[in-house]
Amino acid sequence: MPKTRHSILQKRLLPAIDDSREEYTALPELRCTFGGRSVVPDIVLVSWDKIKVNEAEEPEDNFLEAPDWSIEILSPDQNANRVIDNILHCLGHGSQLGWPIDPDDYSVLIFAPQQEPNLCRGSQQLRVLAGIDMMITAEQVFGWLKVGQGRA
Repeated sequence: MPKTRHSILQKRLLPAIDDSREEYTALPELRCTFGGRSVVPDIVLVSWDKIKVNEAEEPEDNFLEAPDWSIEILSPDQNANRVIDNILHCLGHGSQLGWPIDPDDYSVLIFAPQQEPNLCRGSQQLRVLAGIDMMITAEQVFGWLKVGQGRA
């Protein structure tokens, strides 16, 4: 189960990403079932056209595609390789970006299709989806963990 730092990062990332572009929506803990298994990333970004609607024009409960962007915030007792395996599964089925965020190491590992992973720390700019109007660094992400910083 998520702990305090995990929850704070998830809370801050959701609106930061969701406010960046109207063609996508950021959702917490969405079960995505595709490629013979399900993953439940901490945050996903999906394009609105991937969200199927029913006859009442409400979203179908089952999301049966890979998210466009998958974000996982590691907890101290979480297996990093299992998280990376889930991100690689997403990338192998159409995801464009994956971020495992490590609050203990203050790092974000950036995964993209057909590219080597890139480990980002400090003032390094984090890669976001093409077309997303968002500039953020690892330092900014982990700055949200400082008590009294960025409370809203």
